[in-house]
Amino acid sequence: MSRIFYLMGKSASGKDSMYRELMKRFSFEKIVMYTTRPMRQDEKNGVQYFFTDEAEYQRLLEAGKVIESRCYQTVHGPWIYYTVDDGSVRREGSEQYLVIGTLESYEKMKKYFGPEMLVPIYLEVDDGLRLERALGRERTQAVPRYSEMCRRYLADEKDFSEEKLKAAGIERRFSNEELEKCAEEITEYIKEEML
Repeated sequence: MSRIFYLMGKSASGKDSMYRELMKRFSFEKIVMYTTRPMRQDEKNGVQYFFTDEAEYQRLLEAGKVIESRCYQTVHGPWIYYTVDDGSVRREGSEQYLVIGTLESYEKMKKYFGPEMLVPIYLEVDDGLRLERALGRERTQAVPRYSEMCRRYLADEKDFSEEKLKAAGIERRFSNEELEKCAEEITEYIKEEML
């Protein structure tokens, strides 16, 4: 059976950096999610996300292809993040996938594919360090969106509450204050899960 390793954590917890590191260490297949949010300066379409508009989202939704979606009312208007059954995930077989998502999307993917197919990887970082990282990232953008950064930071407290983590069955957590150390711990965890 194929497995989906599901990387998640609050904003600026280092998910993108960890994703790149784990892709170097394993022969994971990619699951690329979709979004209507604007592309950041360092992003490429089809790599971090497939960047679409609301019309494309509606078309895929009407075609029954959307597995799960979340709409965030940002200070720049609504941004939709969603996962599409675009044929890139095979249930049968031995493929190992790696994806980044939210706790909410993890729960919906678990329901769609079955709990035995998903393996959660939850990253934790001190809130102060997360805020520093988010601010540093935003400063590098051609058009910094500080108000949206603050909205996401505050929303994470509710989206990743202890009650929600417990309800989702998230027991194992990985401290990502030092990327290399955290990557080593996750590598061992993934190897155990692949047995």
